Amino acid sequence: MPDNILPLRGISKTASQSLWSEYDIEANTALTDRVLRTLKHADAFAVVDGFGDFGTSPDTAEGLYFRDTRFLSKLGLRLEGKRPLLLNSWAHEDKSALSIEMTNPNILLSATKMPKDTIFMHRTMFLWDATCYQRISLRSYARQWTRLRLDFLFDADFQDMFEVRGTRRTSRGITSSCVIGSDATEFCYIGLDGVERRTILRFSPAPAIVDTNRATLQFDIAPQERASFFLSIECVDASANKVTEPTSFVKAYRQTRLARRAATTNIATVTSSNKSFDEIICRATSDIYTLVSRGEHGAYPFAGIPWFNTVFGRDGIITAILLLWMDPSIARGVLRTLAATQATTVDNKADAQPGKILHEMRHGEMARLGEVPFGLYYGTVDATPLFVMLAGMYLERTGDVETIQKLWPNIRAALNWIDEFGDCDGDGFVEYARTDGNGLINQGWKDSYDAIFHANGNDADGPIALCEVQGYVFAAKLHAALMARRLGHAEMATTLAMEAERLRDNFEGAFWCDDLDTYALALDGRKQPCRVITSNAGHALFSRIAKPERAVRVAARLLRPDTFSGWGIRTLATGQPRFNPMSYHNGSVWPHDNALIGMGFAGYGLKIEAVRVFGALCDAAVHQNMLRLPELFCGFNRRPHRAPTPYPVACAPQAWAAGAVFGLLGAVIGLELKQQEDEILFSRPVLPDFLEEVVLHNISLGTSLVTVRLNRRLEDVAVNILSRIGSSKIMIAK
Repeated sequence: MPDNILPLRGISKTASQSLWSEYDIEANTALTDRVLRTLKHADAFAVVDGFGDFGTSPDTAEGLYFRDTRFLSKLGLRLEGKRPLLLNSWAHEDKSALSIEMTNPNILLSATKMPKDTIFMHRTMFLWDATCYQRISLRSYARQWTRLRLDFLFDADFQDMFEVRGTRRTSRGITSSCVIGSDATEFCYIGLDGVERRTILRFSPAPAIVDTNRATLQFDIAPQERASFFLSIECVDASANKVTEPTSFVKAYRQTRLARRAATTNIATVTSSNKSFDEIICRATSDIYTLVSRGEHGAYPFAGIPWFNTVFGRDGIITAILLLWMDPSIARGVLRTLAATQATTVDNKADAQPGKILHEMRHGEMARLGEVPFGLYYGTVDATPLFVMLAGMYLERTGDVETIQKLWPNIRAALNWIDEFGDCDGDGFVEYARTDGNGLINQGWKDSYDAIFHANGNDADGPIALCEVQGYVFAAKLHAALMARRLGHAEMATTLAMEAERLRDNFEGAFWCDDLDTYALALDGRKQPCRVITSNAGHALFSRIAKPERAVRVAARLLRPDTFSGWGIRTLATGQPRFNPMSYHNGSVWPHDNALIGMGFAGYGLKIEAVRVFGALCDAAVHQNMLRLPELFCGFNRRPHRAPTPYPVACAPQAWAAGAVFGLLGAVIGLELKQQEDEILFSRPVLPDFLEEVVLHNISLGTSLVTVRLNRRLEDVAVNILSRIGSSKIMIAK
């Protein structure tokens, strides 16, 4: 994901030059300045404040977005010229909708005064098919008839997402606005890419006054009477393949509920003896299926809001891995989507070579013009081996040979990229070096410009061979060997397995730092190790490339106080050069990073260590707004009676952060689903001390559907079958 470092305010940059980093998020206000709410459906999302307004403060990321463009930058609701008083604001868990309860402040009406708390206001808003729907309901508790005025204030800047993030442009297209009827107004932007983008606001009933920046509704309301007003905000992008007509609020609202119900009908769910944990699980589930978009190739979890509401290869794959036991359909959608966008030619501007898997897809004006390289951008070194890994894990989980057979040419192409283009110097390791000056300098998951360096603090010159990437390649080849064998390619399977073992031996020799009890962050272009203590080494456990005796040492190293903050494992240990607990990748704590590391611990039988990571993240979630794990938080030490320190521009919700709790839960209870053996295995299950009981509902395996209860009894965990349909065996390995 593009680096997210927050530079000093006042430093300007252009799309092609920055003093700090190519595509950092130079937001002028933090997302943590106040409580924000998010909405999403497909390519549209909104960031609003607690009132449901946005853009009322300057230089924020708030607004209504569609396909990487902000279609409405300001929306304010006023009662008699004043902002209502906020009573409550919450996000629905069963659909992507917001409810806001408000009341009036003290208002002077002609010669009389209406005291505060006389009018109750309920605002409901949601997104559906590139349209934001709102209903404002009022009820009067006055003692007499009252005439009131309701104003909507609005504006549209049509900024590209990268402009919102801070990139300066030398020129822009043309914006215009006009009233298009007694009940509607429209903004229009003709971009430099020649695409027409329009925002249409429609009011019901028709306002008394409507112009290009304000609509005024006047109404009389009797004591105890209710009144409702509706607003729809339609985003129209001429470059989009699909154009849908807005419908009524009620019909659209029903569609959101039906869509969410359809998306979650067949998933496994979790309940427990801990109410807070149940709420964390519910919020994570809601976030995941809010971020999941459904295209022609199936479900795909968009990375996060606000900065990354689009397809990211690495993020989608890792999210699918974390969720594989509870919803394998997401993995299928991710695999098919990334196969459809797999590179087939060499394109240096896009950092593409045949077989490479997509890093990022953008639809905005700047991407279309090439001002940023992210239209279809392939500057990631790890998405390709991770794609092969996911395919093998999906086959083991589901037995869906038909899908893997269709994807086999894509898997073969990915394997060929690993050997031919990924190993650019033929040393057996996969490296990266950007092929165009506008691409990302660093192309692993830590893709900040300053994330890869030596123990003396100097930058590592490329090509760079990252620690975790070698592990992904190792696992990819083993999974590819299993897939090849299932598809009847025995000779290829043998070759791939031998290549994986050769890579393991070479990896241990080149990356292990015995005096540090860990693996080097990377090898530079001269094959010198970056002897820095980072979380990357934990991914070597996730991929199982680490030798068992070294895995134990790495785990112990990662749980020392300089690396483990108490809220999770830091990306970089304290005392290392460039350590900064407020940085994006050099000292912060990422939930998905911790989840993969915890899964790695469990894979080597280090369950107590995995439980420690799991507990730390759950503790962190309890302190978050809406019990939602964000993209990351700062890596300061945990202190009594204090919450984790937020990262100022972290995405929330973020798909792989939401998936982290499911990946870790599956790891600590040792859940393995093996379709070929028709077996649901709990390998040395362990529960943390905050969970006496966990119930997994509707675990699917083939045609079987199982619900099981796990109970902690001192140091032991008992597994009881509550219901079972089908032939799957339930096995417990102690």
